Amino acid sequence: MSSPFVLKPCDATFTQAINNLKATFNCYDPIEDETSSSSNGQKQAVACGSTSERHHAHQALCGLGLAVKDLFHIQGLPTAAGNPDWLATHPIPESTNSCVAKILSAGAAFKGKTITDELAYSLHGQNKHYETLVNPVAPAHIPGGSSSGSAVAVSAHLADIGLGTDTGGSIRVPSSYQGLWGLRTTHGAVACDNMVALAPSFDTVGWMTRDLDTLTKVANVCLNSAAQSEISEAPKLGIATHLFEQTAHKSLCKTWLSALAEPNDCIELPEAQLNLDTLKTAATFRTLQGSEIWQQHGEWIEDTQPNIAKDIMLRLDWCKTITAQDIQQAKAQQSVVINHINTLFEEIDVLVMPTTPGVAPRCDADETTLANDRNALLALTAIAGLAGLPQLHLPLFTLHNAPCGLSLVGKKGNDLALLALAKKLTTR
Repeated sequence: MSSPFVLKPCDATFTQAINNLKATFNCYDPIEDETSSSSNGQKQAVACGSTSERHHAHQALCGLGLAVKDLFHIQGLPTAAGNPDWLATHPIPESTNSCVAKILSAGAAFKGKTITDELAYSLHGQNKHYETLVNPVAPAHIPGGSSSGSAVAVSAHLADIGLGTDTGGSIRVPSSYQGLWGLRTTHGAVACDNMVALAPSFDTVGWMTRDLDTLTKVANVCLNSAAQSEISEAPKLGIATHLFEQTAHKSLCKTWLSALAEPNDCIELPEAQLNLDTLKTAATFRTLQGSEIWQQHGEWIEDTQPNIAKDIMLRLDWCKTITAQDIQQAKAQQSVVINHINTLFEEIDVLVMPTTPGVAPRCDADETTLANDRNALLALTAIAGLAGLPQLHLPLFTLHNAPCGLSLVGKKGNDLALLALAKKLTTR
């Protein structure tokens, strides 16, 4: 299997930077057995340092390996953003992203920086500049992106925490395609400092793990609990039934949701309450995201003329054509979507909906199939994206030997509450 890492702690070129990282955050010695992960947790726990004087919170992630998407800056280590021309035209970072710092300070072991789709502008997990990533749990299917390498590292047990970003679905999609737990956080809940932006109004930091307990541990380290809000002890769960009916795994979802309804207050939402075609979620998100992408990267693209994959370059070229009127109309529609979602959340506490339309497309899927898949994905992922809401993927199902699941979407600041609710719902 190809490696999901673009840089590992054993890279001799950056020995000093890695040693500085270790000294700064007291993280485990990267020269030790880098192939160990949670399966070798006892050794890592010792290497992490178990000094009794350390505060409990400092120990929260000790023994867990961290894979970092190659968008996050780490002092002394290069950031390539999935593209060699970006790497060649940008200096080595002098500061470390605050979320990376928090996770390392909590005792996690730095396992390396991971492959991302170019500039994070894809949901498929394919990058022509690196060896093809293999989906460890469904090798015939694509891994999903753009936090592809971080997801693969966790799925392959090369790390326990896959740190990534989610603008249009880049945590939620690879989590679904690889059978991982994945949290897209409330927009603004985790700082996006010292990293390569895609579309700042929608960029969020998120993470993926193989189990819910680890996902929650990371959330407790990275999220400010004082800014979080609770969900009712007996929450009203709004079930987007018509959206589930459109998925490939609808029968699996129906069975699980039927069992969910017995002890819980579930409300089946009529299509009119969440009609994604009427709300124009995909088109609205695509326009607003595209305009910000060009604002962020247009000058660099025109000056550098970087070597970028054809499908991504076509989208970037389209970003350049977005007019002020297009933006104005899309912002007006975004307000419609937000008002609609806010009204919906006056009736329910949590939205239960599909994360993806089904399992990951096959690796041999043609360009048209992948483009259609992207459009279908965006219609779903844009709900949380446009409204800045937290969304948690639950990896509940397997269809044709490939994973899939569903999501819980909460109000802003419900991140920790969604995790607690998921534990309750999956241990009933």
